[in-house]
Amino acid sequence: MFKKVFGKIPKKSSKGSENRDQGGNSRSHGVVASKNSDNVTLPGSSKTGNVSSSSSSSLNVGQGQYHNNHGNKSSLPLNENSNGNFNSYEALPAFRDVHNSEKPSLFIKKLRMCSVVFDFTDPTKHLKEKEVKRQTLVELVDYVSSVNAKFSETVMQEVVKTVSVNIFRTLSPQPRENKLIDGVELEEEEPSMDPSWPHLQIVYELFLRFVASPELDAKLAKRFIDQSFILRLLDLFDSEDPREREYLKMSLHRIYGKLMAHRPFIRKSINNTFLNFVFETEKHNGIAEFLEILGSIINGFALPLKEEHKLFLVRILIPLHKPKCLAMYHQQLSYCVTQFVEKDCKLADTIIRGLLKYWPITNSSKEVMFLGELEEVLEATQPPEFQRCMVLLFRRVAHCLNSPHFQVAERALFLWNNDHIVNLIKQNCKVILPIIFPALEKNTKTHWNQAVHSLTLNVKKIFQDLDPDLYKECLQKFEQDLSKEGEVTAGREATWKRLEEVAAKKAAGNEAVLISKTLPRKSAS
Repeated sequence: MFKKVFGKIPKKSSKGSENRDQGGNSRSHGVVASKNSDNVTLPGSSKTGNVSSSSSSSLNVGQGQYHNNHGNKSSLPLNENSNGNFNSYEALPAFRDVHNSEKPSLFIKKLRMCSVVFDFTDPTKHLKEKEVKRQTLVELVDYVSSVNAKFSETVMQEVVKTVSVNIFRTLSPQPRENKLIDGVELEEEEPSMDPSWPHLQIVYELFLRFVASPELDAKLAKRFIDQSFILRLLDLFDSEDPREREYLKMSLHRIYGKLMAHRPFIRKSINNTFLNFVFETEKHNGIAEFLEILGSIINGFALPLKEEHKLFLVRILIPLHKPKCLAMYHQQLSYCVTQFVEKDCKLADTIIRGLLKYWPITNSSKEVMFLGELEEVLEATQPPEFQRCMVLLFRRVAHCLNSPHFQVAERALFLWNNDHIVNLIKQNCKVILPIIFPALEKNTKTHWNQAVHSLTLNVKKIFQDLDPDLYKECLQKFEQDLSKEGEVTAGREATWKRLEEVAAKKAAGNEAVLISKTLPRKSAS
C-alpha cells in the first residue's frame, strides 16, 4: 500500500547530473535569501516575513542561528558555514555522498532545513527554495525507509518537530451549508484542495514511514508523540482535503497499533469529537475516517467485550445515526455496528432497539439506509435476541411496507429475500404475521407502485404456504376489522349529517346550537 501511495510523490532528480548541467558544485542551486524575503513561516511563529526577535521564533541549529549576509535574521533557513552560522538556503549533500558515520547528523540537519514552511498561496515566490525543500524531503523519506539502526531520542525529537511545523496549522474551511433539504441530497461541492499539498504529502509520508519503521522504539517514541501531539493530529481530521484525511487515517492507525499506552486516550478523544458532532455541530469532515479506524479497532476487541466497549456502542455509535448527514459515513458506521453483533450476538437486541429509537420518520433516504443496516444486523442475530425485539421491529417494518415512497416499501420487502431473516420470521410466524398482515393487504389493494405490488404478493404467498390456517385467520380478522371500520365511518357520517341538519334549523331563528354529549366521537383508529 505504501508503494502505491508513495508512487504519487514526485521522484527526486539526480543532483549529480543537475550540477553537471549547471557547471557548479553540490551547492550550486542554493539561493541567498534577500533581506526582504517574505511570506515564509518559521516554526514557533504565526507571522510571515522577517523573523521576530523573540526566542520562540528563532531557529537554533547547533550553536548558530539563521542569519543573512547583512547579519540580520532571515525568513529562510540558511546552510551552515565554517563559523557555525547559515548564509543561504542550499541543498545539503546527499546521503550517498557522505560516510555512514556522518549520516545521522546530516539527517538532523536536513530535518531542520525542512522546518521552514513556505507560502504556497503565491506560486511565483521562492520557487527554487521550494524545490530544494521538496528534494530534501524525498531524501528524508528514503533515508527513514532504509535505515538499519535504532532512532535516537534526538532524531525522534527532530522528526516530530519537523512534522509538527509543517502539518499543524489553522484550517480555513469553506463555509459549510446543510447539504440536505427535506431529505433530498443536494449536489456535493468540490472539496477544497490545499495548494501546499505537494510538500505536505511528502511530510506525511515521512511521518508514516517513521512511525511504521521497525527501528522506532515505542517506549521512547511515546515521549515525543505525546497526547498533545495526538490531539493536534485529531484536529486535522476536519481538513477539507480528502488526500490529507487519508494520510491522517493511516498515521493515526499506526500510532494506535504501535504506541499502546496512548490507546485509551485516542479512543476517548475520538469519542469526544463524535459527541460534539452529534449533539452540537453536526459538522465535521473526518467522521468517516474516524469510523474506519474504529472499525479496525473493534475487529480486534478481545472477548468477552469490556463494559467500556459496550458503552461506546450505546452512547456513541447508535446516536451517530441521528445527524442528517448520515449518508457521508453510514457505510463505515454500519460496519462498526455489525462488528459488535458478530462479536457478541446478545447485543443484537440493544442495537435494533437503538435503531428504532433514531428511526427517521420524514427522511426517506435515511429510512432506506436504516433498512439496509437492519438487514445486516438481523443476519447476525440469533433467535433468542430476535424474539425480544420482534414485536417493536415488525410494527416499524409494517409502517415501511405502506410507505408511499416506493424505495422504502421495496427495501422493506427485500428483507424476505434473506434466508436467515426468513427463517427467523418462520419460527415466529404466529406473532409476526398478525402484525404485518394488514400492511400487506393494503399494499395489494392500494399501493401505486407495480414493483411493490408484485413483491407484496410474493411475501403473502410465503406466509400462505407456511401456515394456511393462520393466514386464513388473519384474513378473516382483517375483513372483520375492515367491516367494523366501515360501520364506524358510516356512523361518523350520520352524526355529521345530523349536526348539519340541526345547525341549519337553528340558524334561521338565531338560536345557539347545542351538541348532545351522546354524539359518538371520532374513533382513535
